[in-house]
Amino acid sequence: MSFDNQYRPSGFGYLPVVTKNIIIINGIMFLATLALGTKGIDLNKYFGLHYYLSSDFKPHQFITYIFMHGSFTHILFNMFGVYIFGQVLEQVWGPKRYLIFYIVTGLGAALMQYVILHFQISEVLAKVNEAIASNELSAIEKTDLINRKYEFLNSDRHVIIGASGSLFGLLGGFGMLFPNRMLYLYFLFPIKAKWFVTFYGLFEIISGLQNNPADNVAHFAHIGGLVVGIIMVWVWRRDSNHFY
Repeated sequence: MSFDNQYRPSGFGYLPVVTKNIIIINGIMFLATLALGTKGIDLNKYFGLHYYLSSDFKPHQFITYIFMHGSFTHILFNMFGVYIFGQVLEQVWGPKRYLIFYIVTGLGAALMQYVILHFQISEVLAKVNEAIASNELSAIEKTDLINRKYEFLNSDRHVIIGASGSLFGLLGGFGMLFPNRMLYLYFLFPIKAKWFVTFYGLFEIISGLQNNPADNVAHFAHIGGLVVGIIMVWVWRRDSNHFY
């Protein structure tokens, strides 16, 4: 399959089946989250990815978190990226391989963020558990500390939601397959895909290392999705039976 150097995304009605359904499912889940939220039901509690020590953690959340979003701008940005890059990769790979790529990069993003979250949380939990086990606190103080530990583990700040990890996987895959394709940063500034991916990856690494308490973006999930996406394309390229 050949592509020219200028990227022209198709209309929504002509999107490949998996890309179209990913966007539709995300839209449905976002609207359901808003609607049920008015009834006091938080879908992120059931489908967002929680830390494994949280009482709300369930294994299925490693998949379902990819289809959850916290705001209109969150889902708009992610689905626009899926629309832009996803349709090209699905046309190249076909629906089955593309869906595998989308899910696996989402899993890679979750695992990367999980590792970072574990290191961030483990030190705090160790101190709390040590205090609970000591004889220096009264029974009431220990109960209060246990309750605060529960609230800490179930905090919304430790819940991962969004398709950003998979989107960064798509970005990495696109950059590997079409490194010289021209993209337009902020719709104004032309830049080759390979440099766009490089600069965006570096930005996420720097932002993640800064560990700004006011920043609730899962930067290491983005890095995880990007890295897994690049690795998957590299491995598939080694297969002499690949079809792109």
